[in-house]
Amino acid sequence: MKRKMFAALCAAACAASALASPKIDTSNDRVKAKLGNVPYEMLGVLVPKNVSQVKTALTIGGETLDRDYADYDAYKEYLIPLGFKKIRLQGGWAKTEKVKGVYDFAWLDHIVDDANSRGIIPWVQTSYGNPIYDGGGTPFLSGGMPMSEEGKAAWDRWVTELAKRYAGKVEWEMWNEPENNRKHTDDIIVENNVRTAKIILKYDPKGKIAALSLASIRVERFDSLIKKLSESGMLEKFEWVTYHGYTPRPEDAYSGDPNRSVDKMLEILAKYRKGAKPTLRQGENGCPSKGFLGGALSKYPWTEYTQAKWDLRRMMGDWGRGIETSVFSISDMRYAATDAIKIINVKGLLGTDEKNQVVKIKIAYYAAQNLASIIDILDIQRGKFAASETFAEQIDAFAYSDKETGLPVFTLWFVDGRPSNNYMAIPVDITLKGGAAIKDPVWVDVLTGRVFQIPASVVSREGGDLKVKNMPVYDSPVMVSDKSLVDFKK
Repeated sequence: MKRKMFAALCAAACAASALASPKIDTSNDRVKAKLGNVPYEMLGVLVPKNVSQVKTALTIGGETLDRDYADYDAYKEYLIPLGFKKIRLQGGWAKTEKVKGVYDFAWLDHIVDDANSRGIIPWVQTSYGNPIYDGGGTPFLSGGMPMSEEGKAAWDRWVTELAKRYAGKVEWEMWNEPENNRKHTDDIIVENNVRTAKIILKYDPKGKIAALSLASIRVERFDSLIKKLSESGMLEKFEWVTYHGYTPRPEDAYSGDPNRSVDKMLEILAKYRKGAKPTLRQGENGCPSKGFLGGALSKYPWTEYTQAKWDLRRMMGDWGRGIETSVFSISDMRYAATDAIKIINVKGLLGTDEKNQVVKIKIAYYAAQNLASIIDILDIQRGKFAASETFAEQIDAFAYSDKETGLPVFTLWFVDGRPSNNYMAIPVDITLKGGAAIKDPVWVDVLTGRVFQIPASVVSREGGDLKVKNMPVYDSPVMVSDKSLVDFKK
């Protein structure tokens, strides 16, 4: 009897251990990559900051909960330590209204209230359709919008209930990736955006709303949609216009192709808007941690390290252009066979099992955590510049000023290819424009969080600039700032 009881207790303990979430690593070696060719003394590692310690809002993806492809309760404890202040969600009409006229918001109440209690703002998207109505649209990625009069009327009623319930608690976004469905013309997309935004603003007058939520960065279509929104008189009612645009090399989203360029989209938006609003916001982007499974960018042999590099390059490329940014997504997602993606989508910062429980913290989680810990000093954008004459076309470099001290801060990385599994830095003679005010320069590898002292022997100041001889640069972002701005532990 005692032996059986002991065996039962052991089995229960093993089961509990298997279900326990992985512990977040806060050690100095939480990212194991050994970056070569960095001839500096290591001072320590960035101190992670939780949501309450970060002022600047970055967005983490929490999508697909409306279709139960992920589990909010499985990953919610990882949100505060990450330091991201917003989480993107789908509103889930079909999950909320399963019987005509009967709304059950309990599932979404739980998520919104819990996120708010953690100091995180939910960004709720009005997606997708509801097949209980004839012409009510479909509840999946790339599905159809409500098209019939019955469907549109039901949509309006659901949006009304949504807006009344969450007014003042959330930010808002329109239908996800509408142009993926070929039946959605520009007129249909704009009509849905306008009617939906008007309902939200009626019940949430101070609500902040993002328009379009485009999958692509096609300049010609973006111009057409923004023009139509402007003609509707609603363009300035939106806080942001959002886009995604997955590209194998992150920087190709900006200006690799003039017909698919975020830089051109910025110009178009400035052309049509009458004031400062709306601004451009990157609404969804991320990289798989393994290749050939499913979803955008899945045709490449990704690893956890290349995922982390890609995510950092895209977020910091956005931020350097003054674009509010996000990463997709907090956890891996297992899509239903009826959806557009048939297999697991491994863009999560957290790895999950078949029951959507967290079983692994990926390198990208720690890399994103490192970015959140320094984002407040990347505060006032000063612009993109050429940091090196020799590698002018191969390095992206951005300059900032810390709001509190006015001290300059710089970020830079090689952009001439997809992120690699190579961790050997290349020494480059760098000129940091306006950087002479940095008295005690440090070099920070954002991926690993490691902080290094730049020795005085390789530094000179000329005409207000800071020059660093043979500074290590590789295909993941590094930061140069004054030591006084960086919170690190030895």
